[in-house]
Amino acid sequence: MGYPDTFEGFQVNSHDNWSTFKKQEYKPKTFDDNDIDVKIDACGICGSDVHTITGGWGGAPLPITVGHEVIGKVVKAGSKVSTCKVGDRVGVGAQVWACLKCNICKSDNENYCPHQIDTYGADYPDGTISQGGFASHIRVHEYFAFPIPESIPDTLAAPMMCAGITTYSPLKRAGTGPGKKVAIVGIGGLGHFAILWAAALGAEVYALSHTADKEEDAKALGAKHFINTTEKDWAKPYAFTFDFILNCADATQKFNMSDYLSTLKVNCKFHNVGLPDEPLPELKAQDFAPNGCYIGASHLGSRPEMLEMLKLATDKQLKPIIQTLPISEQTCKEGVEKVHTNEVRYRFTLTDFDKAFPDRP
Repeated sequence: MGYPDTFEGFQVNSHDNWSTFKKQEYKPKTFDDNDIDVKIDACGICGSDVHTITGGWGGAPLPITVGHEVIGKVVKAGSKVSTCKVGDRVGVGAQVWACLKCNICKSDNENYCPHQIDTYGADYPDGTISQGGFASHIRVHEYFAFPIPESIPDTLAAPMMCAGITTYSPLKRAGTGPGKKVAIVGIGGLGHFAILWAAALGAEVYALSHTADKEEDAKALGAKHFINTTEKDWAKPYAFTFDFILNCADATQKFNMSDYLSTLKVNCKFHNVGLPDEPLPELKAQDFAPNGCYIGASHLGSRPEMLEMLKLATDKQLKPIIQTLPISEQTCKEGVEKVHTNEVRYRFTLTDFDKAFPDRP
């Protein structure tokens, strides 16, 4: 047994014991001509990992290896692989396959492909379940492995693979740039990336948070203004102000949505990338009428957007705020529990994979 027949990962076996990880072997999908195997060196901990293992987004297939912010080196490449080679350092995000043939994929929207396969917890045609990056290796289609610029270290690149692209894509598609006023709601793992990108793209950035002590961080990341949403009538001075609101918060069900919607310019959008377990607050059609605003959401980003984001990070020397943990059963537990209780500023990256998997090739 062992690579290439099996991989090894830190897996959760029960939603009831969602923070208990056990190192276990599992069999990856059948290796195809366009697949690569990546030996993992770092992996971020994402809020999605917590929603999955708690069952908050619905039951996941168990046992499961979470983690979809992967950085590592290619150790095997299929005969048709052309985007990378053995020895290259690459990143893998929250998607590992799409058909790449449908009109959606051909329009650089493969992140919305109806046939897509998520990095973990998804069914492959051969009957295996995709497994993520708290592991020795990961097997993915080459299109979903991205070259990492030398100037970005593993620990900073890892969370860009999900939190980074999840915020960059909607900002770019909304036309964020000079002359635009953009509000970022929720200054956490997603929100702090959103501030970095929006400021780097040239927008005037407003950080909205119910946590007053995040003002210093928000402004250091590039926000020009900080709005404390716990203050009475906080929204009134900002009526018809924002060209775009990117909601990165994970508790939207607690929002008074009319306050947020009132701050949008005419026909502008409140856009969600924070995806809580609970439904959105109840809304009526009339809530959108005063300024003709819209509400929406998005999923990840495309390969061109990922490459563009990495170039922006390199050119502008952008650095997220990251804490590291050497991967083990105990630190996986510690990490997901702290993400669950918002005790991280602002993202964890798991490291020291060679120590955790000392016998891997």
